[in-house]
Amino acid sequence: MVLNWLDFSGYLKIFWQFSWLQWIVFSILSNVFLCLFSIGLFQFIEKTCPKQQLQEKSHPVTGSDFYLCLLTVICNSFVMLLGAFLWKINWISLDQSPSGVSVFLETIALILLMDLLMYFFHYAAHQPFIYKKLHARHHEHISTNFLSLFVLHPFETIGFGFMILALLMGYDFSIQSISLYIIINLIWGTIGHLNREFFPTSFDRFFVGTTRFHNQHHLVENKNFGFYTSFWDRVFGTYR
Repeated sequence: MVLNWLDFSGYLKIFWQFSWLQWIVFSILSNVFLCLFSIGLFQFIEKTCPKQQLQEKSHPVTGSDFYLCLLTVICNSFVMLLGAFLWKINWISLDQSPSGVSVFLETIALILLMDLLMYFFHYAAHQPFIYKKLHARHHEHISTNFLSLFVLHPFETIGFGFMILALLMGYDFSIQSISLYIIINLIWGTIGHLNREFFPTSFDRFFVGTTRFHNQHHLVENKNFGFYTSFWDRVFGTYR
């Protein structure tokens, strides 16, 4: 039987039967693919987007950037494995028969909820002690390159994953909305770390977290902590 895009119950049954070795291989391959997709998307936009660069030069790619990128992939794989474990012990439940409307609303809810949580998480990461220990390495990229999104301390990556898992334990989202959110998050993060504006200037008035919005955060570290939107920065007075 051919499964349509809303009927993932057959795939969930297959995943349920995975051994832990299969889960480890699947999670690593999935996160390697997502990382390579982000790198490819970054390079494609940088080479085809006609808009002027936000900064004169991109940050040079270093060996330590690749090392941290690899650690980020490993940490994301760990979070996926933890999510699978929580699903197997029924701490996370998935809606197996969602409607198109519910998938859309759940995806929007994940974006808005994570935008709020990520604002506070990001703001906390800029407190002096935490910043020095965890987040300063990311901000060495005052201008950005194709690995900047993945140049994170492992605790940052795992903390971001724990926020998602907390939301999934609180509500029965569908695998479709979770997958869409992960794809949107990856694309948004990639676009946010470009060195040229991707969005029209008019998008600022709609509270969209544009490329220039996040680029300003790399230039002025105590401003623009939001990710998907600039809403919370405007509310809490950290908008630039």
